[in-house]
Amino acid sequence: MDKSIENKQVAVIGLGVSNRALIGYVKANSPKRLVLFDTRTGQKTDDPLFEGLEVKLGPLSESELKGFDLVVISPGISIFEPTIAALRQDGVEVVGDIELFARVCQGKVVGITGSNGKSTVTALMGEIARQAGLKVAVGANFGVPVFELLNPEIELYVLELSSFELETCPSLKLTAATCLNVSEDHLDRYHGDIEEYASYKQKIYEHAAYCLYNHDDERTRPHLTSGVCESFGFEGATYALENEGGRLYLCRRGERFIAADELKIYGVHNALNALVCLALSTALGIADAAILAAFRSFTGLAHRCNLVTDIDGVSYYNDSKATNVASTEAALKGLGPVHPEGILLLAGGLGKGQDFSPLKAYLGREVKNILVFGKDADRIMAIDAQRCILVKDMFEALAKAQSLAHRGMAILLSPACASFDQFKGFEDRGAQFVAAVEKFKESSEG
Repeated sequence: MDKSIENKQVAVIGLGVSNRALIGYVKANSPKRLVLFDTRTGQKTDDPLFEGLEVKLGPLSESELKGFDLVVISPGISIFEPTIAALRQDGVEVVGDIELFARVCQGKVVGITGSNGKSTVTALMGEIARQAGLKVAVGANFGVPVFELLNPEIELYVLELSSFELETCPSLKLTAATCLNVSEDHLDRYHGDIEEYASYKQKIYEHAAYCLYNHDDERTRPHLTSGVCESFGFEGATYALENEGGRLYLCRRGERFIAADELKIYGVHNALNALVCLALSTALGIADAAILAAFRSFTGLAHRCNLVTDIDGVSYYNDSKATNVASTEAALKGLGPVHPEGILLLAGGLGKGQDFSPLKAYLGREVKNILVFGKDADRIMAIDAQRCILVKDMFEALAKAQSLAHRGMAILLSPACASFDQFKGFEDRGAQFVAAVEKFKESSEG
């Protein structure tokens, strides 16, 4: 029985699918009272899981919530939301599901955060663990909620952790932790301050036994930790990428481990992701044979710089998961050397208050033109009105890119924006892009 819940008055805020396992867990641990809240007045409440529980919809009330011993919020509820902030100020314990998980989890836990790349690293770490024969569970911000993973037989949990989740888990003690990078993202939540955003990413290191940071990104360097610290990156890092004669190698403590061209994932950014997994796996004591087997078989996640096809010498890449500028930059840096003839970039959507000016540095170099669409298209157009071409939507962007492309070039969907202005999500955006490319290929071959 979880003593932090037993005989306590508990409020759970958020009735979405991701909270179902959490609600079941709290319900099973004998709270004195359990009340479910959701700010969405249209949320369905006839779920059998909610049977026998109080369910309240609508705006949150400080006077109503301050009588609870424990308030559990979903990651989508900001700790800066006025009611939640007031509760914390009054001493009410406000946590997320990761904190409750941390209090009862018995296996080793690896935590991965960062603005970009964390899903690929999480998935590859899971594959390495499986190759090593470990009983592994992969999830958190990556697909499966932690209370769907919790099982006493699991030897290793690999968790992708967002800054939102790290806000509310002070007890998380990780076997190994990494922050891959920090770039502008979610600044609408963090008062426009990247340093505040970075401070919540830093929480991943607080109780970690092993800490891995990005040698080339100072914001990832641990501030407070008693654990062993190592770095990944380029020259000077403990785990480094080394270039010799145009061939890139992943090196561990000065010794070459594998050539990047032996990996099944593309670009320098993905070589860095693999390097992170090499470091974390080594820290966990996983055998090199398992690491190599995973490196040579893992083909990456959908919508993350995947090669869709080649049509008449033009390569098409789906990087729909690139929902911020830094992620798009990573794709351009990774694919630029592969396509010296140039890249036609498809970008646009909901900008989340980002600064798009860093993309200007790639125009005339890696990028020939940016085909711009979506709600915040004008903000991207402002960086270079001549080489940025405004179109109605992604499909028109693809058609225009096809008219401009020639052999050796790449057409890259890497939007640098969220997708909800025109699509259900980045998966929908990527799937529609892939379908459009495949339809074009069929017509060109016919």
